[in-house]
Amino acid sequence: MIFDTIVVSNRWLMATFKSQLGIAIKQAVKELYKLDINPVLEHPTQDSHGDYSTNVAMVLAKRVSKKPLGIAKQVAETINNYQLPIAKSVEAVPPGFTNFWLSREALVNEVNQVNKVKEGYGGSNKGKGKTVVIDYSSPNVAKRFGIGHLRSTVIGQALYNLYQFLGYKVVGDNHLGDWGTQFGVIIAGIKSSKLKVENLTVGDLEGLYVEFYGKAKRDPKLMDGARAWFKKLEEGDSEARRIWEAVIDVSMQEFDRVYDLLGVKIDHAYGESFYEDKVPAVIGEVRKSKLSKKSKGAEIVEFPELPPVILVKSDGATTYFTRDLATVKYRIDTWDPQVLLYEVGVDQKLHFQQVFETAKLLGWTEGRKLTHVAHGLIRFKRGKLSTRRGQTVQLEDVLDEAIKRARKIVDKSETGRGLSDKEKGEIARAVGIGAVKYFDLLHHPTTDIIFDWDKLFVMEGNSAPYLQYTYARVLSVLRKAQKNKFKIENLKFKVLDTEMTLLRYLYRFPEVVEEAVKNSSPNLVCNYLFELAQHFNSFYAKAPIIGAESKEVKELRLALTAATGQVLGSGLTLLGIETPERL
Repeated sequence: MIFDTIVVSNRWLMATFKSQLGIAIKQAVKELYKLDINPVLEHPTQDSHGDYSTNVAMVLAKRVSKKPLGIAKQVAETINNYQLPIAKSVEAVPPGFTNFWLSREALVNEVNQVNKVKEGYGGSNKGKGKTVVIDYSSPNVAKRFGIGHLRSTVIGQALYNLYQFLGYKVVGDNHLGDWGTQFGVIIAGIKSSKLKVENLTVGDLEGLYVEFYGKAKRDPKLMDGARAWFKKLEEGDSEARRIWEAVIDVSMQEFDRVYDLLGVKIDHAYGESFYEDKVPAVIGEVRKSKLSKKSKGAEIVEFPELPPVILVKSDGATTYFTRDLATVKYRIDTWDPQVLLYEVGVDQKLHFQQVFETAKLLGWTEGRKLTHVAHGLIRFKRGKLSTRRGQTVQLEDVLDEAIKRARKIVDKSETGRGLSDKEKGEIARAVGIGAVKYFDLLHHPTTDIIFDWDKLFVMEGNSAPYLQYTYARVLSVLRKAQKNKFKIENLKFKVLDTEMTLLRYLYRFPEVVEEAVKNSSPNLVCNYLFELAQHFNSFYAKAPIIGAESKEVKELRLALTAATGQVLGSGLTLLGIETPERL
């Protein structure tokens, strides 16, 4: 029996191996037990257990009153009868797993597919017709770009790239912190010091901020003055507005320089102040829906399972919550997104629970998914850093140091011989910046990071320089092949055992991309690329490529090398990391 219903469908032809097998399992279970299930497929930890495995038989055991192993054998036999072109064999093993081995032909065809579609491999139209809005980076105006904002910036950009790769329309929004009591602090500091804001740098502004909080600890009444200045700013006081606008101009110059260094471009930069004139309508809607109530002079919103939140302060000023609620409304009305992601620190977890729950109660979120991608902290040995205490590590200082360290690697590299000083400088920048970004991304977003220079530049471990070096090695091999007039085409190969480990890993890239998007976890891409690089370097060490024993083997190994390079390059690009051709 041939599984015609799947083989002839476009979904089958375009799907990953994992989704193809999932369809086959689903149909087999329906034929055998008249049940509709969504099977879970995983890659076994041991290669001897196949390329995929499912526990669907154990899930079904109680429902059909049969032993798991017997069910697994029936499922395996049924799928073997389908004669799936991608499956070499399907076997049942105790206590009830069903294991799948991919055919060598399917694995080789996947190599040809990579080399055919090139940078498109791993992408899809899964998100076609859907819009995603991603809120990321969001530095605070009047403060230098500290390393604490690195996580939101690079994770947010990676998620942007990944969603776009799967066909979504993606909107990036940099929600600048340009509003709130802290600007009353800045204005009060400038006025009391009798300074001209036009002559100040971002460092000066941050210094005023730190100095003011130091004084306020000794004299708490100073904060009353700061709050009064912010109230004036909200009411449109000309002097407060003049100082505030100048502060924003100085800050944006700083941010643009850092973004340029990071290679990050964000579609929009709407600060909290942008929503100032939109807040009254949102407050009105909350009141109309009877979600707010008076409490000790302020107006609050209460929730069944969350602490209450202030909608309007007792002095009539708005809050961070109110402005974020207006932000949700604006994004929905403007872009009609199906997904809204907020890549913001874990310390804002309660805040976003309150914002999202209010949006839900207002009826804004039907058919939409609002997610807080909560990142952990970057820590140094002395612990969490705070601008108020004046202990922030500046991101630009870290990036400069990373470039210096990368330059030492480039100067020692054999593949960098013959490069000009300018070329080495450009490569050092790509390697240094890449090392910092990758070290952040390889951690799950929710985890805290202990910043470690040694781990950033480990050349035999999970680091950007290691992946960049592997990519450069691939290109070096291909350059030599071109000199010998070898072409990589859609060829049929006889696969040897030497290539199997790499072949059995390369094809996983599309499913890793999908998993990274599904779980908002770019670290999954990092882990995959690292293992792929390890498999390639092991293959490279034991299998002559250009000097292979025959033309047929040479063509296979060159095609496999090219495909590996393509996937490494695509993966690093999705992470926002440059891929120098020489290192």
